[in-house]
Amino acid sequence: MRKLFATTVTSARPREREYKLTDGAGLYLLVKPNGRKLWRLNYAYLGKQRTLSFGAWPDVGLADARERRDEARKLIAAGLDPSHEAKLAEARAMLSEENSFKLVAEEWVAKQEREGMSEVTLSKIRWLLAKAYPRIGSRPVAKITPQEALAVLRSIEATGRYESARRMRSVLGRVFRYAIATTRAEMDPSRDLRGALTVPKAKHLAAITTPKGAGELMRAIEGYTGHAITLFGLRLSAHLFVRPGELRQAEWSEFDFDRSVWNIPEQKMKMRRPHRVPLSTQVIALFEQLWELTGTGKYCFPSFRSPLRPMSENTVNAALRALGFSQEEMTAHGFRAMAATLLNETGKFNPDAIERQLAHMETNAIRRAYTRGEYWDERVRMMQYWSDQLDEMRDGARVLKPNFRRA
Repeated sequence: MRKLFATTVTSARPREREYKLTDGAGLYLLVKPNGRKLWRLNYAYLGKQRTLSFGAWPDVGLADARERRDEARKLIAAGLDPSHEAKLAEARAMLSEENSFKLVAEEWVAKQEREGMSEVTLSKIRWLLAKAYPRIGSRPVAKITPQEALAVLRSIEATGRYESARRMRSVLGRVFRYAIATTRAEMDPSRDLRGALTVPKAKHLAAITTPKGAGELMRAIEGYTGHAITLFGLRLSAHLFVRPGELRQAEWSEFDFDRSVWNIPEQKMKMRRPHRVPLSTQVIALFEQLWELTGTGKYCFPSFRSPLRPMSENTVNAALRALGFSQEEMTAHGFRAMAATLLNETGKFNPDAIERQLAHMETNAIRRAYTRGEYWDERVRMMQYWSDQLDEMRDGARVLKPNFRRA
């Protein structure tokens, strides 16, 4: 069968009626009276004659038209209808364009919110995503390349925020994996970018870790002249040594004062596991006093602006600054290090019990399998002991002495 030449296609002139220039295997050029030249393919599928359009010349040249014809023939040989496959491809392309990174990311954030992710964590994620949107927000999530994802991370690194860049990579990865799970992407372009990032230097949060320093701190707290709720926040930070976010978001409904326990739900915990905190007699007395101030509301430590929101995450740190402790001396998170250090130095308590009270997750899988116990009774004794010691250090009485002979 005679085949077309490129010169034949170029020189074809319109006639009074449309006509065809065939190239073989069903491919032909349809020349319209208005001069348009359209590529068509006639084929049979399930006993019926059908026609598939390949576009117009010169946008689609002769070589391109032949290549598309050959691809269509392969589909037919595989039992597929090229016209139907073309419509599916067009629909997938349209869906891909509609599913922008921003749309998928906001859908994922909404899912996390429904599942109980804390507002503090959500606000941090939203802040990070807002940094990514200018570069990839409008891009189809399935078409974002590792180079584009890296550009987002580099833009954050350029400001010296290496830890934020590391967290951004983690958030991007979670959005891309959600896109994969919802069939809107096939790969996570951020997966292999970890090695490309600058490793941030480890920062140790400032903390007072000597009995003398702890006593000075507790005496300073008792002299605090700011807001009464903040004073209770300082006192209870020392006695309970939970994470700052866990304390400021504490709700009255979580406390069982009859059993002397605070039950923190898993959605408020960093490790997403429920946590119990034994309450010493001193702590119960402090909460009884705090109840007189905030007991009619939801939060033990409500925001000064609205009782419907918890206290600001900077409140305790600001109070420590007001007491004369610099950021290099003591932080809200430092109460945890203070308790952990001094309790470990006494040698009176199993280190695993201390770690459990800190709600730390054992990183060694084998060791974790052997330390599943809650050490509850020991933790109850330990929390009462710690409150007693804080009182004694505050009053300048006997202080904790290290036991260096402990194995």
